[in-house]
Amino acid sequence: MAAKKNNSKAIRVADWMTETVLAVETFDSIAIARQLMAKHRVNQLPVLDKDNLVGIVTDRDIRDAYPTSMMINRTEEIDRFAEKITVEEVMTHDVFIVRPETALVTAVGLLRRHRIGALPVIKNQKLVGIITRSDILDYVLQGGAKRTRAKVRLPAASVKLRGKNKRIPIAKTNV
Repeated sequence: MAAKKNNSKAIRVADWMTETVLAVETFDSIAIARQLMAKHRVNQLPVLDKDNLVGIVTDRDIRDAYPTSMMINRTEEIDRFAEKITVEEVMTHDVFIVRPETALVTAVGLLRRHRIGALPVIKNQKLVGIITRSDILDYVLQGGAKRTRAKVRLPAASVKLRGKNKRIPIAKTNV
């Protein structure tokens, strides 16, 4: 379900999408998907079948698929269960998508209207990016300007927290 192309002067999805997309294959287990989401701090993963987008799996899809501790008593059994269930079994098949040239405001409307967290970005029938609610918040926080791809990382500073020296990053942002 692709969104319509909008005004070419508008801020486009391509200006704010994440181009390096973490994805899973249909045959991957929900245990693998859950580990990837936790490691990379994402809430959804596009699902591919031979490089073609066939669905999206969310952290909620995975949580809902897991048995409760009342059903299975031991953690090892729950882990074994999760290794047997494939992403294809729990993913959403009908995925809303956008194209790089789609106006950002159109993507925001889709995210809001359908209460979803991300839209895969497709060009020539291939996954080229993903636009998430976090990407939209970055746009808002930067005053609506086009994103440049340069990144700035300031050095960490030592501060005293509760009597112990800790190193914390001062700032990390896109410019």
